[in-house]
Amino acid sequence: MPAPQAVLFDAYGTLFDVYSVGQLAETLFPGQGPALAALWRDKQIEYTRLVTTSNDGAHYQPFWTLTRAALRFAIKKLAGSEESALAAARFDSKIERLMDAYRRLACFPDAKPLLETLRARGVATGILSNGDPQMLADAVQSSGIGGLLDHVLSVDAVRKYKTHREAYALGEQATGLPAGQILFVSSNSWDALGATWYGYRTLWVNRQRLPFEELGTEPSRIGTSLGDVLAFF
Repeated sequence: MPAPQAVLFDAYGTLFDVYSVGQLAETLFPGQGPALAALWRDKQIEYTRLVTTSNDGAHYQPFWTLTRAALRFAIKKLAGSEESALAAARFDSKIERLMDAYRRLACFPDAKPLLETLRARGVATGILSNGDPQMLADAVQSSGIGGLLDHVLSVDAVRKYKTHREAYALGEQATGLPAGQILFVSSNSWDALGATWYGYRTLWVNRQRLPFEELGTEPSRIGTSLGDVLAFF
């Protein structure tokens, strides 16, 4: 097939390491850091689906708000009665420290070199993310990749989270290209599946070497790093 005319990336988990907050979480909650980071992420995604599918999206809240709510839930579930007994100020302080860390998540080391390569080849690039505009602006700025992106697209524009069709449609609208000429890259299997169903060519970056979703559809390609994008060219 002809090479894609544009490459769009999921942000959280694909370009930015959502589990890089685990070290701070371990400092604040000894022995529970990795579990807290994992539960925080799972609940965050669960909330996006809940507010998108309930009452035609009437309960939409920005991703930053859902991320904070998911963190509060995760802390309460893992810390239990010990955490609930803390003074409100101490509890809120831990929330703010973790949220501030989330605002500046570490960028995966293979992200910037790939974006530089695509820019040198004249390929349009962008982010298509659940993150709200300010979250994405902060993450892009802190990672130093802003100059390598043509588009930073937030589902906040349609108030529906992935995998809703209106969320994926933002990529076609921004690039002016049909989905079949766009490569969508995600390390989240559910996201790669949703984008495939929408009509994008897709790369699932399977860093953890997990099985793909068992729903009868495969992504265009499966790789283990962002560098596998170049196989499409």
